[in-house]
Amino acid sequence: MPPISDHPLRYTMANELHARPFPAVAAPARAAYLAIKPAQNAAGRDRDADRAHLIQLLDRYGAQHPQPGATHYSGYLGKHLLKWESHTEFVTFTIFGSGTAERPFDGKTFDMFPEAWLSEAPGVRITSALIRIELSEDDDGITDKIDEWFVPESLAISRVLDGELVIASDFRIDTAGHMRIAVFARPESGERRTGRVVQRLCEIETYKAMSMLGLSRARDMSRDMAQIDGRLTHLVEQMCGTVTEPAELLHDLLRVSSELENIVAKSAFRFGATGAYETIVNQRIAVLRETRFEGRQTFGEFMMRRFDPAMRTVKSTEARLKAMSDRALRAGDLLRTRVDVDRSAQNRDLLKSMDKRSDMQLRLQRTVEGLSTVAISYYAVNLVLYVTGPLESTLDISKTTMAAIVTPLVLLGVWFMVQRLRKHIA
Repeated sequence: MPPISDHPLRYTMANELHARPFPAVAAPARAAYLAIKPAQNAAGRDRDADRAHLIQLLDRYGAQHPQPGATHYSGYLGKHLLKWESHTEFVTFTIFGSGTAERPFDGKTFDMFPEAWLSEAPGVRITSALIRIELSEDDDGITDKIDEWFVPESLAISRVLDGELVIASDFRIDTAGHMRIAVFARPESGERRTGRVVQRLCEIETYKAMSMLGLSRARDMSRDMAQIDGRLTHLVEQMCGTVTEPAELLHDLLRVSSELENIVAKSAFRFGATGAYETIVNQRIAVLRETRFEGRQTFGEFMMRRFDPAMRTVKSTEARLKAMSDRALRAGDLLRTRVDVDRSAQNRDLLKSMDKRSDMQLRLQRTVEGLSTVAISYYAVNLVLYVTGPLESTLDISKTTMAAIVTPLVLLGVWFMVQRLRKHIA
C-alpha cells in the first residue's frame, strides 16, 4: 500500500507556528529596536528589497545570510544578537547586547545600525526603541530610576508575569528619536521569560504606532466627509420638495455616492488594519498579566486613557463613512423610483396620445375608404353604361333610366368587394 500523500502546504503551515521564536535574554542586557515601513503601499512593497537591505547589514559584520524567501532571521553580529522579522506592512530589527551602559539609554546599541545603511532603508521609520534590562533583587531603587528616566505625567509601570518582572515606559520620543522602555527582572526570572516580555513590549510599541496611522487617516478624511455630508443633506432636502429635474438630482446623488465609495475603497485597508493592530495591542498587554506597582498606572490603563479614544475615533469615522454611503444609496434608490414613476406617467400619456392618433388614423382611413368606394362606383357606373349603351335603343330605355337601374347594382357590388378585401386583409 503506498504511503498517504501530504497536503502541499502541510509542513509550511505547521512550521509557520514556530517561525518566530522568542529571544532568550539574560539580565542585565540592552536592546535596540527598529521598525521600518514604506510610506506608501506598504502591503504591496517589494519584499526582496527588504531582504536585500538585511543582507547589506549582515555583510557589514560578516554574518550568515537568511534563506531565500525567509520572513524571519536570527544571527549574531559580532557579540550582538540580531532578530529580523518581515510582517504585512513593515519589517523589524532588534539587536540584543549583554550588560547595560553606565548612562541609561545612551543609544550605543542602536549605533549597530550604521547611518549609511539606515539612509538606504526601503522605507521610513515607524518606531524605534531603546530597551534597558536590569537585574533587580527587589524594588529598591526602581522608583528613583523611573522618576529620573521618564516623564511622570505619562509614565506607565507595572509588575508582570506573577511579579517576576517590572516594566516601565512613558511612550515618549527622546531627543535621539527613540522610545525608552525599562525592564527590571528578578534573578529567578528565566532568560526565555525575560525575552518574551521584551518581545511583547516591542510588539506593543509597534502595533500601537501602526494603529495610530488609522487615526491620522480619519482626521485627514474628516474635512472631505463633512463637505460631502453637507452636499448629501442638501440633495435629500431637495427630494422632499418638488423636484423639477429629478434626473439631474439623481446625477448629483450618483456623483456623491461615487465620491463616498472612492473614500471607502481608499480607507478600507487602513481601517481594517487598525482594528487588527488594536486587537493585538490589547492581547499583548493582557498576556503580561499586569499588577500595580506602588499604585501607579499600568500599561493597560495608559492605553485605556490615551490609546482607546484614538481607536474609538477611527471606529466612529468608519461607521460614519458607512452610514453616509448607505444613506446616499438609499436616497439614490428613492430618487430612481421617483424618476421611474415620472417616466411611467410620461409613457402612459404617450400611449394615450398614440391611441388618440391611431383612432384618428382609423377614422381617416374609413373616410378614405368611403370616398374610394364612391369614386370606384362612379367609374364603374360609367363603364357599365358604356357596356349597356346598345341596350338603350333596343329596349327603348333612356340613358337616365338605365343609369338609375345600374347605379344601385354597381354600388352594391363595389361595397361587397370592399368588404371581402377588408376581411381578407384582417
